[in-house]
Amino acid sequence: MSVIDLTIPPREADIGGLHVRRILPYVKRRMVGPFVFLDHMGPAHFAAHQGINVPPHPHIGLATVTYLFNGEIFHRDTLGSAQAITPGAVNWMTAGRGIAHSERTTPANLDRPHDAHGLQSWVALPKEVEECAPEFFHHGAETLPEFKVKDATVRLIAGSLYGHASPIKLYSPLFYAAVTMPAGGMMELTRDYAERSLYLVNGGLRIGDARIAPATMPVFGDDGTIRIEAEEASTFVILGGDPLAEPRYIDWNFVSSSKERLLQARDDWRHQRFGKIPGDDTEFVPLP
Repeated sequence: MSVIDLTIPPREADIGGLHVRRILPYVKRRMVGPFVFLDHMGPAHFAAHQGINVPPHPHIGLATVTYLFNGEIFHRDTLGSAQAITPGAVNWMTAGRGIAHSERTTPANLDRPHDAHGLQSWVALPKEVEECAPEFFHHGAETLPEFKVKDATVRLIAGSLYGHASPIKLYSPLFYAAVTMPAGGMMELTRDYAERSLYLVNGGLRIGDARIAPATMPVFGDDGTIRIEAEEASTFVILGGDPLAEPRYIDWNFVSSSKERLLQARDDWRHQRFGKIPGDDTEFVPLP
């Protein structure tokens, strides 16, 4: 019997001038643990005066997680946060009752050719904190635990795993880690959480009898330890956690346990009640 319940294929999209592969949500699997959204951005190469250009847009009921393998993105939000993110670091924004933010190539990078490559995910918040005050945290690469698991090098982005803990503030049990492994390497993913998955950024992996293709997400069953073998040098993330007690609904950039709350969020954005972003308040993404 396969340890893989389902393999999620990518769907191609373009967001703010950047090619993305969308993995979550998927029609047959809306969430893995509290993770309700996952985009693989790039890899992309931009000529001078081109880049990522995502104007102000809103969120509620979730935390956005940005992690880069290459490049630099500048974040601004209605709290007044203004923070560049670079490879290996994490921008974690808890939307709670409502926040708007923008994501753009930094002015310095716009003046020259540059690359961009990374992942953006959304973590749904438990019902009791869906309406918490919004917050933004930046965690430099040097603050995130990095360690070996057999042949793999693991950078723990968020949560707890293998006896290590990330400094990121969480509201529910989860894990999220970036992994590199050489050809012929092996690691094991233990069953520390109810739901577990893997997303292969590049390379080639084998799990049991299944070969994992790049840009796909195998979602694992509730069996025990998962043995992950690298057929070639590979970069991937492992993520999951314990599921939330209630179902989550998604409408555009909004996530909530209440459909009525989604309607209120749409009306709030339509009437510009989310506030202005200092330094980036001359345009916005219109409500679809």
